[in-house]
Amino acid sequence: MNNIFYNIAEVSEMMDRDASSGMPFLFALDYEMKEGLFISEPHTQEHVLYKFENGSNCVREMILSHSADFMSLISSDNIEKYQKKFEVLIKGLKRGDSYLANLTCKSEVETQVDARTIFLSTHSPFALYVPDRFLSFTPERFVRIEDGIISSCPMKGTIDASIPNAKERILSDYKESCEHATITDLIRNDLGIVSDEVWVDSYRFIDKISTDRGEILQVSSDIRGRLKSEYKNSLGRLMLSLLPAGSISGAPKLSTINLIAQAEEIPRGFYTGVAGLYDGKVLDSCVLIRFLEFASDGKVYYRSGGGITINSKVEEEYEEMLKKIYLPLNK
Repeated sequence: MNNIFYNIAEVSEMMDRDASSGMPFLFALDYEMKEGLFISEPHTQEHVLYKFENGSNCVREMILSHSADFMSLISSDNIEKYQKKFEVLIKGLKRGDSYLANLTCKSEVETQVDARTIFLSTHSPFALYVPDRFLSFTPERFVRIEDGIISSCPMKGTIDASIPNAKERILSDYKESCEHATITDLIRNDLGIVSDEVWVDSYRFIDKISTDRGEILQVSSDIRGRLKSEYKNSLGRLMLSLLPAGSISGAPKLSTINLIAQAEEIPRGFYTGVAGLYDGKVLDSCVLIRFLEFASDGKVYYRSGGGITINSKVEEEYEEMLKKIYLPLNK
């Protein structure tokens, strides 16, 4: 297949070009806003596999049983190493550099089957598989643009669905409530950059997600805006104005990004970047979480994390990071 990777400015220009002519395209933009992926008329190729609500180039099926363990953890940050990163964020939060910061980790895993089989077996609202680079089976929408309306559904708050009164516990949790309120306000501000009017259509609703390790509940909100006319055919410029995604960085965004870089020390690459599909009329996009990364030396890494606030407890956040290492194999 011809080259599909470009610098971020080139991808933005190609997005604007194809959107102006109504040409479908697939794109991905990395977290650091340095590298991007772009494919015109993606339905005509089968090298890069994708699934969005407005289009797919493959049929996903139950190849693997959710009862079997097809992925095992080899190594991750121990609690001491995680705590050092955590404390960098807490110090920044206490200084007022941030009100909410997303902390992520890179864990080495071993898989018993090939990546393509995993992709075809996993079930999630959005998915993207780029051979030899990464696989994301993400439940989180970034933005959707249809008929002049832009919407975003950030996810903040996760709990094991088997815990008694799980829904009531997650919705009444003070730390989780503060975190969700902060990110909702951030997304409202972000959408305000490209919209004439912004509103919260639905606040803190529950999604149940099935995984190979049981069911989890995630808390989301639906924020919408009426798109400014100048962005109708400038989808690349629009995306760059919104990145990185607020749900996987924090607020205030710029100072929080700098704080995260101090804590994590390694680049995220396409992990926590965004990907999307434009079908000629509708653009739908996702945040690249629930993420397998394929290294050039043959190793496989799972990237996971969560939001940190001044009320966070290191042990709870560490456990949440580990619980997010899963395959959504159960439809």
